[in-house]
Amino acid sequence: IGHTQAAAGVGGVIKMVEAMRHGVLPKTLHVGEPSPHVDWSAGEVSLLTEQREWPALDRPRRAAVSSFGISGTNAHVILEQAPHLVEGPADTEPEATAPLPLLLSARSEQALRAQAAALASRLDGEPTVRPIDLAYTLAGTRTVFDRRSAVVGRDRAELVAGLEALARGEQAGAVVVGDGRQVSGRLAFLFTGQGAQRVGMGRELYASFPVFAAAFDEVAEAYRLLTEESLREALDGESVHGTGVAQPGLFAVEVALFRLWESWGVRPDAVTGHSVGEIAAAHVAGVLGLEDAVRLVVARGRLMAALPEGGAMLAVQAGEDTVAPLLAGREGDVSLAAVNGPSSVVVSGVASAVADIASALKEQGVRVRPLTVSHAFHSPLMEPMLTEFA
Repeated sequence: IGHTQAAAGVGGVIKMVEAMRHGVLPKTLHVGEPSPHVDWSAGEVSLLTEQREWPALDRPRRAAVSSFGISGTNAHVILEQAPHLVEGPADTEPEATAPLPLLLSARSEQALRAQAAALASRLDGEPTVRPIDLAYTLAGTRTVFDRRSAVVGRDRAELVAGLEALARGEQAGAVVVGDGRQVSGRLAFLFTGQGAQRVGMGRELYASFPVFAAAFDEVAEAYRLLTEESLREALDGESVHGTGVAQPGLFAVEVALFRLWESWGVRPDAVTGHSVGEIAAAHVAGVLGLEDAVRLVVARGRLMAALPEGGAMLAVQAGEDTVAPLLAGREGDVSLAAVNGPSSVVVSGVASAVADIASALKEQGVRVRPLTVSHAFHSPLMEPMLTEFA
């Protein structure tokens, strides 16, 4: 192929994949005669001085590709011909293993229903149209308009039924399944806790969306009245990682994000949160007014930041049942700070105790990762702030 430098290896792969695809052994280029330093009589290896047919045998074709880098780095790979896929009759469908989504959008609800009717007719009347191809085209090549819907089904019949239900206007703007039932459409927002902050967070959103900016400014003004400081300026520097700034900063961004989604018509049925995210959830749900919520967040961050630094937090790739026995008898030093999922928990507490638990988990083959924090949040080390916080 020539001196293609870094692309030599992948160039060789492409060449041999195409050779196997077409059943052709391509001639070796730029070779007038075999090297005299190789005993060609020993064995059955020979140069391809002319292009030859690559016959089909009772085994897949195989080829080796080597790329010899000028730095001395050599890479080698063996390729094997892919199994030949036999196309069945056009009116048969492979057995589905997972639901397939058809994503629709239009400028109006009437146009959306018309599109669903047209797709249902085509999918039902033209066996050569494969559902997976239709799903790919709708998802990747169509213009996205304001009115949207999705139909989900495991096979052609379910998808046609769902499209027909959408065309009748029964489920416009919803997700439907093959028999016309609406998928449980309950939407939840989860607000994150400390650790998600970053320098300049929300800056581009603030500049791009007036709704976001207005909501952020409301929180920032309440923050200024309590602290006499600029929240926006604090978020644009490394001080964002300090507990006293990170918590109100996250609260402001999360509330502003909620108001932005809300302005687009995306309204959750339920909200929940982790750590300081609980306060954001309480505010947007109407449990706490803005001034009260900001006052609570500022006090929480100030009191936590005032505690002696130290302690540690550890992310553990295991379930609660694995970690709980290691916490027994250490209730005053360390605790289970968060259960993020069936195989993801966080341990928090005195640094030495957390280190002991980390060592014990590693011996069991469990992956752990220390978190970069100033304090051991959600642990017994937070108790000295509780009275004043209450």
